[in-house]
Amino acid sequence: MVEKIVGGIVVALLTGVGRLLWANRKHLSLLWVLFTPFGRARVSVAVLLRVYDEDHFVLFASANRPGAFGPPGGVVKYQESAKRTLERLGFEPEGRNREVMKHDLRGFLGALRVLGFARWLSKETDRETATDCLRRELVEELGEVGHEELIPLAREVGFRSARRVIDGPLKVPGENYRQIRFFDVYDLVPDKPEAVRLRDALLELAADADEQLVIGVNRVEIARGRAQTHVVLPQSAFLAGDKRFREDLTPAS
Repeated sequence: MVEKIVGGIVVALLTGVGRLLWANRKHLSLLWVLFTPFGRARVSVAVLLRVYDEDHFVLFASANRPGAFGPPGGVVKYQESAKRTLERLGFEPEGRNREVMKHDLRGFLGALRVLGFARWLSKETDRETATDCLRRELVEELGEVGHEELIPLAREVGFRSARRVIDGPLKVPGENYRQIRFFDVYDLVPDKPEAVRLRDALLELAADADEQLVIGVNRVEIARGRAQTHVVLPQSAFLAGDKRFREDLTPAS
């Protein structure tokens, strides 16, 4: 009798674990949250643009990390229609620079809500598409690096997915939460003259020694985190693979 009860419990547990793994098969790296039910997580969702020629990747100067360079791109924004879902998940938008970061998918969740957030995210509803996010960010960042002449080209190009990376969970030094970052990496689609011209122009800028706000780096420099006197931001690693080499830099306040 006891053996049957124990056997039934074991079968129920294994069935429950199997269902849990299947429901979260796209996000198995996030299952750590089940062991930290009272913890917190900082989540962010971003799209990066990969412009490259063999081992030569284009990076832009960072607006909020002086002296550092990273891939063009930025944080995805959610739509008004997502507010009810995000509130149900307990999503707390990050508080700094509220005007610029309004509707950014960047904030805090209770640890047990992370899997639900990841499943909602994978539906790709009630938020910017990767293409819309990239086009918006690229137009903005071309202005920040002083090349407004390329903005008309950026408004015409299309993008193609290269990889998706879930970065984390990572312990953040000095903080009481872990960080999880969802990255989509996209390439320019060279199917229009505008796309070819934009790609060629960015590669030329990156190769120009006199250009101060657009640089080119190779895989070794990405791994080292430095290209001559420039700091290379850690997320640049996702242009070449799905693993980072270093912790994030704290943004300027």
